[in-house]
Amino acid sequence: MIKHLSLKAYGKINLGLDVLRRREDGYHEVRMIMQTVGIFDRIDLAREEQPGIRIETNLFYLPTNENNLVYKAANLLMEEFSISEGVSIQLRKFIPVSAGMAGGSSDAAAVLFGINKMFRLGLTIRQLMERGVKIGADVPYCILRGTALSEGIGEILTPLPAAPQCQVLIAKPAINVSTRFVYTNLHADQLKPEQHPDIDSILEGIRHRDIRQVAANLGNVLETVTIKEHPVIQEIKDKMLGYGAAGSLMSGSGPTVFGLFTDPAAAEQAFEQFRSGSDSALAKQVYLTNFYNTKNTPSLEI
Repeated sequence: MIKHLSLKAYGKINLGLDVLRRREDGYHEVRMIMQTVGIFDRIDLAREEQPGIRIETNLFYLPTNENNLVYKAANLLMEEFSISEGVSIQLRKFIPVSAGMAGGSSDAAAVLFGINKMFRLGLTIRQLMERGVKIGADVPYCILRGTALSEGIGEILTPLPAAPQCQVLIAKPAINVSTRFVYTNLHADQLKPEQHPDIDSILEGIRHRDIRQVAANLGNVLETVTIKEHPVIQEIKDKMLGYGAAGSLMSGSGPTVFGLFTDPAAAEQAFEQFRSGSDSALAKQVYLTNFYNTKNTPSLEI
């Protein structure tokens, strides 16, 4: 019997994000290239005799009830399989919150994986992904992880070769962005062709293991909305490029910005400037990491 599991829930960035159209059901059809990065939340699951789901977090403002995605993930499987025991979940957040890095979705994915393993439910990764989309569009990818092409509303996933490695500088300004606001104010049918990212060129760069081609074609159609509302995002992008990033982009609906560096020394210098130097006022959270490539194996780190 498994009584305790310690899991890592990794964040993601979008190397490319295009919105093709708004569907009649209100969802948006997308075409995105997703990439896991080496920033992760820690989740500890403990099996308990007393029924119910109990959550503790290191951030006072996060809900610890059914409004938290980790609760929804645990509850989804425990109800489906009529699990009478309880589970306690300790969630320690390090991925920036509400930042376009799928932190909440990744936490939910880890809990789905953990409950399945802890209670020996026997679900395959594909079956977990099918259930994950009920919680959020990014959850199936966060179960798969690695480098992937995401289509539909985000649930149609095609694993890709591991992206060529580089240094990834991540900076989140001291603002929050509403994903609903961004998508509501995006009018994809009114955008010029050049405002849509060249997803195929990014795919080609990944397959040829050419990080410079990937970086040169980074693109996110949601920037047309978010940067207009929050110019600091463009300011951070410009700073990263000035420090030698091969490319810089907003992740998801924002406000997190990342830069891809092929020169470790330049990446370190930029990190120090954003962390405690001349640009420290621009970003509240700063990380220097790299791509986390799993080769899309069907297991989360434990």
